[in-house]
Formats: sequence, C-alpha cells, structure tokens
Amino acid sequence: MLDQTFIMECITLRTSLKPLWQPSAERINCSDIARFIRGVETELGLQFNNYDELHRWSVEHPEQFWQLLWDHLQIVSSRNSDRVVTDADQFLAVRWFSGARLNFAENLLRNRSNKTALVARLEDGSRRVMSYAQLYEQVAQLAAALRRAGVVNGDRVAGFIPNVPEAVVAMLACSSIGAIWSSCSPDFGINGVIDRFGQIEPKVLFACNGYYYNGKALDSSQRVSEICRQIPSIQQRIIVPIIDIDTDVPDSQKYSDFLLTENTPSLEFEQLPFDHPLYIVYSSGTTGVPKCIVHGAGGTLLQQLKEHRLHVDLRSDDVLFYFTTCGWMMWNWLVAGLGSEATLVLYDGAPFFPNSSAMMDMIDAEQISVFGTSAKYIDGLQKSGATPGNSHKLDHLRLILSTGSPLSHESFRYVYQNIKEDICLSSISGGTDILSCFVLGNPAMPVWEGQIQCRGLGMAVEIWDHGGRSVLEEKGELVCVRPFPSAPIGFWNDSEGKKYHEAYFATYPNVWAHGDYAEITAQGGVIIHGRSDAVLNPGGVRIGTAEIYRQVAKLDAVLESLCIGQDWEGDVRVVLFVILRDAVELNDELESSIREVIRRHTTPRHVPAKIIAVADIPRTLSGKIVELAVRDTVHGRAVTNRDALANPEALALFKDLPSLMF
Repeated sequence: MLDQTFIMECITLRTSLKPLWQPSAERINCSDIARFIRGVETELGLQFNNYDELHRWSVEHPEQFWQLLWDHLQIVSSRNSDRVVTDADQFLAVRWFSGARLNFAENLLRNRSNKTALVARLEDGSRRVMSYAQLYEQVAQLAAALRRAGVVNGDRVAGFIPNVPEAVVAMLACSSIGAIWSSCSPDFGINGVIDRFGQIEPKVLFACNGYYYNGKALDSSQRVSEICRQIPSIQQRIIVPIIDIDTDVPDSQKYSDFLLTENTPSLEFEQLPFDHPLYIVYSSGTTGVPKCIVHGAGGTLLQQLKEHRLHVDLRSDDVLFYFTTCGWMMWNWLVAGLGSEATLVLYDGAPFFPNSSAMMDMIDAEQISVFGTSAKYIDGLQKSGATPGNSHKLDHLRLILSTGSPLSHESFRYVYQNIKEDICLSSISGGTDILSCFVLGNPAMPVWEGQIQCRGLGMAVEIWDHGGRSVLEEKGELVCVRPFPSAPIGFWNDSEGKKYHEAYFATYPNVWAHGDYAEITAQGGVIIHGRSDAVLNPGGVRIGTAEIYRQVAKLDAVLESLCIGQDWEGDVRVVLFVILRDAVELNDELESSIREVIRRHTTPRHVPAKIIAVADIPRTLSGKIVELAVRDTVHGRAVTNRDALANPEALALFKDLPSLMF
C-alpha cells in the first residue's frame, strides 16, 4: 500500500475551497504513478509525503528520475546509455542518454497480438478496425516499400493527410528506418503547406485525394498536384483514397499499390541514437514563415509515455481518443498511446456534425475511457445546451483531457454538472515546442475549479515576475529553469542555433520562456491567463486575456470573444470583439451586461473601452484564436502569413473600423 500520508495529502483540502472531484484511496493506490512512487521509494530509500515533494525530487535529481522512469516504462533499447545526462544545467549543451541506441517505432509496436490497435472513423460514418498484428504487418510492408523507393536514415517523408490509419502506418514505417516524419492536415492551404514542406524538402509525399468536413466531401487532388509541382524534392507521390473520386495527380501511385505485400522482408528497426530526429513540426506561422521544429526520438518517447502512464494513468485496457488532425501536435501525442498498448480511436471530420451529440455518441459506441478535446469544444457543447450526462451512458469514460486554450471555470463546472460527476478533468498545457506538456493532470490528485492540476514530473516549471523572481500565487511568465529530454534538438536549417535561441532563451539566459502568462495556486495547481505576448497593459496593469474571456463566457448571448489592447493616447485601451447568437443585437443593455460581469468579477481595469460585434474571429489551423493578428490589423500593420490562418478572410472584419477611430 502507498503511504497513507501521501494519499491523504492528495485528497485532503489545503484550503477551505472544495474540489470538484477527488480520487478515492483505492484509485490512487491502483494508479501507475503510485506504482512508480513505490518503486522509487524502495530503490532509493526515500519517502514522499505529497506530490510537491515528488515533483521537487524529480527536477532536483534529473539523473535519478529519468533513469528510474526509463526502467519503469521498460523502454526497449539495443544499447544502454553511458550516462543519463551530461551538462544538466545547460539547455543548449545538454545531452540525454548518451550512447543509448533505440527505435521509436519498436517501442510503439511491442504488442503484436490480435488486440485492437486502431479504430478509425470518418464523418461519413465509415469505420475501420486494425489489430496490433495487422498494424505491425502493414508497417513492415510500407517500410519495405519505402526502402525500395530509396528512403534512408535522415530522409524526410511528409503527409498531407487526414487522421486515418495510413498516417499512423506511414509515421511508424518512417521511424523504423530512421526517416523523419512531418505532416499537415488537408485543410491547409497550398501556400501554408509549401511554407512548411518546402523548407524540409521531403523525398516522399503521402497525400489524400480528399476529406470530409461538415457534411461535405472536399477534393484535394488539385492542391496535391500543385504542392508536388512547387516542391521538386518530392520523388514519390502516394495517394490515399478517402473520398469517392477519380484522382488525377501526375506520376502518383495508390497507397495499396505502393505497399510491398509479397515476399515482404521482416520489419527491421534501425537502432539509432537517443536524439536522432523523429518529427518535424511547425510553429503556427502567424508572424512569419513557420519555424520547423525538430524533435528527437528518445526524448519524445520518454516524455509522452511518462505523460500517458503517470499523468493519465493510461492502461492497455483503455480506449484513448483525442480530437485532432495530423497538423496538430496532439496527433503525435495520441499516436504514442500505442506504447501503452491502448486502443486508439482516430476520427476525421467536424466535431458537431451531424449534431452536437456526435462526439458523445462516439464515446458510447467505442467505449472510450480517455476523451481528449479542446476548451473550445467543451464551451461549444455547453452553449448548445447539451446535457450528455442525461442523454448518454458514458459508462467507460473516466478522464477528459482539454487543451488548446485555457479552460474556463464555467466549463469545469459544466463538465461535472452536465457530463459526469465521477471523472478526472485534466486541463493540460505545453505545445508544439515540446510535443508534450509543462503542466497537466494527475488522476491521483483533486480537481480544482479553473486549475490545471500540477506541474509535470521532471519539468522545472516556475512563474517569474518582472524582476525574474520565482513567485507563488502571483501572475507572471511561465518558465522552465532546467533542461528536459523533449526539448527540440533544434530548428531545421538553423545550424548555428540562432532561431532556436531567439525563440526560447532571448528573454532569460539559459531559462526556457514559454510565452504563457500564468500563476501557481495555493493548491499547487496552475492557471494559464493567456499568452504573455498578448497580455493587456492598460495603465501599466498587466491583464491576461483569458481572465476577460472567462467572464464574457457567462453571458448566453455571446458565443465567442477576442480581446486586444489598442494603442491609444499614449496608453493602451482594452477592446473586446464578440460573436453573438443569431438574432441577438449588441445594444446598450447587452454592452452594459458585458461590462458589469467583467467589472464585478475582475477589476475596473479589465472593463473594455470598446465592445464591437463581429461575424467571425480569425484562428489558426489548429483552432486557436489569433489575438496578435487582429491587433496588427487594428493598428494597420500587415499580417505577414495569412496562410497560417484557417479563415484569413475574417481579418477584413477588423480593418479600419470607424468605432476604433475615437
């Protein structure tokens, strides 16, 4: 049994506040994090009385923590490391697990049984199932075909493809060889794809002939042809049929024809260094050409399995789902669930098609136990008036994950009141930069309204004030003060590391500045108040935009909002844009209601000087609103990369607004 002091610390109130949910002592004892703790205590003769002590040990003793985690996760490697960490105090010089040899795909394909690995669903209602044995076989066939096509260690292979099994197979086949996988969703515009793939010069492109979204079948063939024409490095074009059309992409080959299905050699897993490049992912690109972020195989594997096992308690009998596309890092995170031998549910399409119950229907149909989504989805579900707890069984659902933007207090309450009472709701935050999380959940800890449960093990996260001092229960810059294995191994075509340094270390030398405005609470949780580069500063008072969004979300008349600071008369004034429900008018009464709810629950400084109704709000391809692009538009500055936006036409709604001229 885990020490009862630890259990009580996990479930006992630290303040007079009451948590929304707390795990039972039995649930804590049976969790994988409890098993890990017992192993560490036995191995080192330590005793942890609470999570804070465990977290402190994990960041102060990185060599012990990461080695014991490696052992706990049973990482498959052909050669052990000579040393866990070298130059542990230097972000740009640190080396992890020097001398180790492993393969990412081998660690995800340990199970080769008939257990279901993938369930793939499309918006049109189609459904496919693939076992672990079938997945292994198809990876072997595709890896052999890629080798036959001349793909070798270090080559780039790109996917312009929906969230379908072929994407998973292609990624695993590439990583088995040592090739580098990079993907974009088919809803990306041509220029957005070329801005990304054009930099990394892929040898092979996997592309779909189309995709389904919001009741429509959308043809991708012309865009695929144009992408291939403009990126001359592409030597092989593999088409994955998704929609029922005749595909006309010159010099292309169907996926099924490309596979080497006869006399397929056994799958060979190249044994590679810990920091061998695995993925290239991309920054949003809203302020310029997207940065090509290169992630290593070992760090990605170790970090994502840590999060799955210790922070999600993912087990082999779980069914894991995350609403994502292949253009968002949560797809990479989702796929790593194969390393825990869970069943993954892949879905491609609109989350509210044909109605608001679509995702909840899928939870019941597939017996999903871990459901990952966005804060925007939960808010949309709430605004639709849905009460899934009454309309659906949700018998197997035990954990909901939310990311993409801060989850409001109201959304926390909505989940527990209208979806399920006995559930761990874990808001998580990290990003493409680390392919993982800085702050996230813990199924062995209480859930407090509006709070991310904890800082990740091994992640030395602090909140710094303007003077670079670490603070508690105060707002400031989220930083990480010690290296961690899933930091990028660099940016593509950045041999001297200038772009990499500028992105994370320009603010504080040798300290990772993540760009979030946040605070650590009395309960040890974390609240993200918005992006630090979008923080409002009227009269020198720093205000996180999420604080305003939280209050506006309480008003039923408002569907969504976006807030910026407008330079005005030598200061900054707060401007709030709102999308209203159909037939709702922004009149004096509604404006007064908006201002009053903000004033009452925040401060007078938060109250917007201007409130303007708009028909749409620009957002990135992954669904995040783009405050900076709107701010630039309002100030007459050019938005340099409109192709990074899902709806760039929305920016016109914010240009030269008469109401912002006075």
